[in-house]
Amino acid sequence: MAYGPVSLDPKLPPIRINLFSDAQSKPTPAMRDAMQRAEVGDEQLGLDPTVNELCERTAALLGKEAAVFLPSGTMCNVAALLTHCRPGEEILAHETSHILTSEGGSHAALGGIQVFPLQGANGQFSGDALRAAFRPVSRYAPKQVLVSAEQTANIGGGTIWPKAQLDTVARIAHEHGMITHLDGARLLNACVATKVSAQDMAADWDSAWLDFSKGLGAPIGGALAGSRTFIDNVWRWKQRLGGSMRQAGVCAAACIHALDHHVERLADDHTNARALARGLSQIPGFDVQQPETNLVFFAIKDGSMTTEKFLGEMRQRGILLTTLGGRIRAGTHIDVTAWMIDQALDAAREVMRAA
Repeated sequence: MAYGPVSLDPKLPPIRINLFSDAQSKPTPAMRDAMQRAEVGDEQLGLDPTVNELCERTAALLGKEAAVFLPSGTMCNVAALLTHCRPGEEILAHETSHILTSEGGSHAALGGIQVFPLQGANGQFSGDALRAAFRPVSRYAPKQVLVSAEQTANIGGGTIWPKAQLDTVARIAHEHGMITHLDGARLLNACVATKVSAQDMAADWDSAWLDFSKGLGAPIGGALAGSRTFIDNVWRWKQRLGGSMRQAGVCAAACIHALDHHVERLADDHTNARALARGLSQIPGFDVQQPETNLVFFAIKDGSMTTEKFLGEMRQRGILLTTLGGRIRAGTHIDVTAWMIDQALDAAREVMRAA
């Protein structure tokens, strides 16, 4: 499930179109200005006014009592799950979820927690699949304590969990006395695409978080929200994991700027992703999953070229892509324009014609 490698060969042309991930986005000049002007203080002591503002806004946005600022989305997941679960307990999540495929086994390594993989199309599982995974309580089996969903489902194709499905999964989990955790790496992409608010999307989830360093364009950071008691306990894991910072308002200012200026423009990324998928679908030899948000997954279907060869040829043309979950992935973001999409499509046509 790992991302494809990025070649650092200095002989390669400079990257001119970066579709590797929406996490490749860079701060805009206005965001850099906001960072420069940020009021700062000691975040560990609760004295950074900009961090405090970001946490208050995130909690309100997600409809929770409190929030905590963390350096990365992965740390949001890790700190949340280590707070919710005890050693020897079990989390239920999709088999392609980020916590299972892309966080270095941190939950097992640091908390002695295992993740039970659920199946389902496009990175999502149904309420029936969740019910089928429940075991009778037994001293021979790990205690099942938490259900996690990833909005949007990355390896599933950037697909959007419908709110009704999220609500059903959360309701079933709570009926069985379980905790619910919403991985919100691209939650706001789902909100913009569906017109469902983040508060409504996360309403039945005990903890949820937002990532600011993907489509929102901030250089760093995520914010995890939940009950006040839960966030107080997360702080201990934040300290243990080295996530407590000092004058972090410089980073939090970028996140606040993103909330003020970069949320609605996520729709532009979705438009560019649809244009890319439409163009790729017209090139012989590609099998393309039609995107719901800003991620485009496709594969070479006729055996005329290996995936590695295609990625290499595109990189020779200054276009950076990756592989994930056995397919090629392109991520649109704030630094990708409609003109760049056209250029990438021209390059892909050229490469496939040569093949």
